[in-house]
Amino acid sequence: MLYFILAFTISIVISLFIIYYSHKHEIFIDCNESDKPQRFHEVATPRSGGIGIIGGFILLLFSVFGIKLLIPTILAFISGIFEDFNNSLSARTRLILQAIAAVFGIYLLNAIILYLGLGIHLPLWFGYLFTIFVIVGLMNAINIIDGFNGLASGITIVIIISFGYIAYIQDNQELLKVIYIVLGSIFGFFLLVFPKGKIFLGDGGAYLLGFIVAIVGIFLANKYSSVSPWYVLAVLIYPVWEVAFSIVRKLSIGLSPLEPDGYHLHMLVYKHLVKSNPMASLFIVVLTIPFTLYATIHAHNSFLNIKISIAFIVTYTLLYLYLYKKSKLEETK
Repeated sequence: MLYFILAFTISIVISLFIIYYSHKHEIFIDCNESDKPQRFHEVATPRSGGIGIIGGFILLLFSVFGIKLLIPTILAFISGIFEDFNNSLSARTRLILQAIAAVFGIYLLNAIILYLGLGIHLPLWFGYLFTIFVIVGLMNAINIIDGFNGLASGITIVIIISFGYIAYIQDNQELLKVIYIVLGSIFGFFLLVFPKGKIFLGDGGAYLLGFIVAIVGIFLANKYSSVSPWYVLAVLIYPVWEVAFSIVRKLSIGLSPLEPDGYHLHMLVYKHLVKSNPMASLFIVVLTIPFTLYATIHAHNSFLNIKISIAFIVTYTLLYLYLYKKSKLEETK
């Protein structure tokens, strides 16, 4: 717990300084008057929460596993921090940096997807490509769900706690130490974003969290035969399905999947169920917890985790269709 407390303290102190410094010098500010469809905050807010989190990660230097994790994590963070400076990198450059971070993570941590469960093995060359795709995909998935106060960080906390339990069951003390540091760092930020939204995660922070959950999940499934790859999918199913569903949804109406809109699930929950930014985040985090808990208890069972993933997809889709129909009816009035 000492690592948790130290990481938490470093993270929250840095974040408080960033809040003060950003408002004083007007940097890292996410303007509340922009016409972005994903904007739901009412005051100008710093979007650099990832700096506090990466600050807490400095304690990873006290762990061999942590040192190996820190190097690609910094690369993942760099791929988004320029956007938070309002000095955007091209999408291609961001993807290249994210892919490089993924390659370093695979190499340093031996975190590669070669077995899909159910007797399905991948060739080594395809495993590398597939793992890079998964890591980069998760980095961008967490960025997509980063829409309300504490949503992305809250979801990540739930996921990391699940991974921490698996590390405990497997008696991997080195990984458990790393997870305490990661949790402390994220929680220090979380207390400032939820519920008041004093600081936002930013692209750097979102990519950072996406990389962490992807690489740790892949590491666990690759290292331990008793940890099903489908457990990892079941725990990550909300951001994964959010991205997949959004791509299909946008293509079906002739929109580019890269084009932002106001019809993600968290936005519809806000508009038609809770009418509150933090409550929308809480609603979705609470929605995912039973699925994550059940998957964690049965982390060894591929078939059951496939069913858990399908159950979440059905729940998400039915809720989405209900809220989307409600939204369209209100728009036509």
